[in-house]
Amino acid sequence: MSLLKKTPLFDLYKQSGGKTIDFGGWDLPVQFSSIKEEHEAVRTKAGLFDVSHMGEVDVRGKDSLSYLQKMMTNDVSKLNDNEALYTAMCYEDGGTVDDLLVYRLKEDHYLLVINASNIDKDVAWLLEHVNEDVQVKNISTEIAQLAIQGPNAERILQRLTDTNLAEISFFHFQNEVHINNVSALVSRTGYTGEDGFEIYCQADLAPTVWTDLLQAGKEDGLVPCGLGARDTLRFEAKLALYGQELSSTISPIEAGIGFAVRPQKEAAFIGQEVLKGHKENGAPRKLVGIEMIDRGIPRNGYPVFVGEEEIGFVTTGTQSPTLKKNIGFVLIKKELATIGQEVFVEIRGKKVKAEVVKSPFYKRK
Repeated sequence: MSLLKKTPLFDLYKQSGGKTIDFGGWDLPVQFSSIKEEHEAVRTKAGLFDVSHMGEVDVRGKDSLSYLQKMMTNDVSKLNDNEALYTAMCYEDGGTVDDLLVYRLKEDHYLLVINASNIDKDVAWLLEHVNEDVQVKNISTEIAQLAIQGPNAERILQRLTDTNLAEISFFHFQNEVHINNVSALVSRTGYTGEDGFEIYCQADLAPTVWTDLLQAGKEDGLVPCGLGARDTLRFEAKLALYGQELSSTISPIEAGIGFAVRPQKEAAFIGQEVLKGHKENGAPRKLVGIEMIDRGIPRNGYPVFVGEEEIGFVTTGTQSPTLKKNIGFVLIKKELATIGQEVFVEIRGKKVKAEVVKSPFYKRK
């Protein structure tokens, strides 16, 4: 039996009451207080997440841009220094390898941030397609990542740095930001639907940053948060999760992240023809939100019906902490993915009534 992997912050979890679970081979906190309390803190004050299980890949060399243009669905050529881009990597058939962030450090140097469960697969895929003057290196074990999210995030982080955080706009970043005495890359990005920052620093220095942030944020209600709240927050904001909304058999268009697919860009990319067809003609399936009319919570993988016809399945579902309703996302036939459409979710052998509704379920004001 293999041992679970741990982030550099593992020894600090118990100090805050962290309850850990096996998450894709990692021993990670699902919650510290309660999922609902942590969710509410991020929506109204601030929450701090350890996301050091995420992967980081260094890409550099004179052909870095042309290489990334071939690998990514979005247009990496639009990036300037200190800008980030959300994108996907796809297979030839349009299925998704992963969704990720690309950070442009300088003209010939980029940082990719990939999903933890996909690190080995993604790195192998990236290396398989290197045929230019490009160096691709997995630096995941060298880097830790923290995320401070919520309306008070900027004020809290600002107490620990001389860098003017107000000057870092959405999907931009600043390198060599000193958080007390720790140098970090700080980006205005996140996975919660709230304002906030993701902080990348040397792995062995992450515990210092974590401790300093919790101390600095006490008066503003900052709390440590686990995977449970991270999932409910991203779900309400309709932020895709690989393995649920996205997979090797689900295209980015089907999953509702078509904005990250640019088939018209000059550079050809893997999966371009299939995704171009999805963009022009509509994908065969569409991700939509549902609200339960009858009692029951839709869970990942539950089948969805109209009459006796199975039309798709649930990707994510829960009782929304913000809306106090049982809601979900379903991937169903596009011709039935209209607002107001009545559907039935099979829950423990019983078909339970639901309705297709507008999504995302939450948007920050």
